[in-house]
Amino acid sequence: MSFRAQELYKKFARKVGKDVPAEVMETVKKCLPNSKIVMGRAKRGIFAGRHIQFGNKISEDGGNKSRRTWKPNVQQKRLFSYIHDRHIRVKVTTHALRCIDKAGGIDEYLLKTPYHKMDTELGVLWKAKVEKMYEEFSNMEVGFFAPEEEAKIAKGFEEYKIAKRDARRESRRALASQKRIEEGTKSTVDVKDGEVEAPATS
Repeated sequence: MSFRAQELYKKFARKVGKDVPAEVMETVKKCLPNSKIVMGRAKRGIFAGRHIQFGNKISEDGGNKSRRTWKPNVQQKRLFSYIHDRHIRVKVTTHALRCIDKAGGIDEYLLKTPYHKMDTELGVLWKAKVEKMYEEFSNMEVGFFAPEEEAKIAKGFEEYKIAKRDARRESRRALASQKRIEEGTKSTVDVKDGEVEAPATS
């Protein structure tokens, strides 16, 4: 087990907690990436296997070769996680974004991708968190309504929508009538102010 894999395992065990069974931790230890070469900033995002590539830059005149690198296209995005019910701000490559869209979301991508392909610390930790939360949800008891009760609830929502719409209409009518009354009183006041008394004749 390489030094990087050991550090990943320690961080994973510290973040997830001690209540995880030993068999699960053993399988995680087998699945951790054992490669030693990885970008420093790749540890802080989901890169989906994209890292620095090395090659040669060849001049057009003499065909001289000089070493160069190609860095991955990294973007900072806010991805919505349904299991956490909030947005996650994370650095992802454009390739990882396509993989997430294809999987159907960040949660599905983390669940479907195996640990040995999740070659960054952040990806491994988020995957472990999501798996743990899904396991907790699977152990929860869920109650379902009978069809009659569901129909009653739907009818109640429909009645509430109709009542809300009627209340809005009534408030608009009341505002319109109040404006008409105010405009009418204002016009009568203007006429009274404009009246001039006729001179008295003897």
